[in-house]
Amino acid sequence: MSEIPGGYASVRKLLLGAMDGLSNGERKVARALLAQYPTAGLTTVADLAKAAGVSAPTVVRFVTRLGFAGFPAFQRALVHELHGELGSPLKQYAEKTHASPRGILRETQAAFAKMLELSYAEVPESEFNKLVKLLCDPNRQVRVAGGRFSRVLAEYLALHLRLLRGGVQLVGPNEMERWTTIADASPSIVFLMFDYRRYTEANLHFAEGMAERGATVCLMTDNWLSPVAKTAKVVLPTRVESASAFDSLVAAMALTESVVAAAAERLGDAGKERLELVESVLEPE
Repeated sequence: MSEIPGGYASVRKLLLGAMDGLSNGERKVARALLAQYPTAGLTTVADLAKAAGVSAPTVVRFVTRLGFAGFPAFQRALVHELHGELGSPLKQYAEKTHASPRGILRETQAAFAKMLELSYAEVPESEFNKLVKLLCDPNRQVRVAGGRFSRVLAEYLALHLRLLRGGVQLVGPNEMERWTTIADASPSIVFLMFDYRRYTEANLHFAEGMAERGATVCLMTDNWLSPVAKTAKVVLPTRVESASAFDSLVAAMALTESVVAAAAERLGDAGKERLELVESVLEPE
């Protein structure tokens, strides 16, 4: 059995726990690895360095910083996790469709409680604070988009942010809407993508187009990390595995609520004044 430094149950958990202490170059390696986890770490030092856009010595320093003796020890831990925690989807489906003695209501309650606990434990607080700061920057405009199901989260966040500040726009799945959003992008834009498995090429191309135009790309995703993570400056992962064979966005919604609460706190009086203005328009005296 491969030993993972620090008593962590998986390399992914170790990596997320160490995120705040990594250098900028090491953080690039971490995101490249998580964006294609764990396969990106099962290639070579040179391949991982190329994917992250850093030097090979930076990759070696990265695995050493995590506590591994070297890259081979790091890879052995990944292989162990691949054969354990990451079991086959078919196996997971069979395990999650059996009748529970507690009943489905209590089964899902327990699963959601565990999902929330794990998700909040794994969210890097520095990344969370960075996202909130970007979303509240009065000198920037905000664009928000999501996937097939996660667009619900994107709309929820955008609606709340629009009550607290101006310059917020929800971008739908329509190709023309996305193309024009890319055409209008600039360094003054913060682009937040919600993207959970199953990931789509459309979302990846959208994020890459925004980044090429200078927008600051941020990502809210699952614990496996969308490919958009390679482009994103800020990444907030949450768990999605539930008591059923279907992924859950319960933890993702909870973290979105946390972002709303933090934004309201950071904007302070400015947010309150904006809300008063909006409500005066909706309910004129």
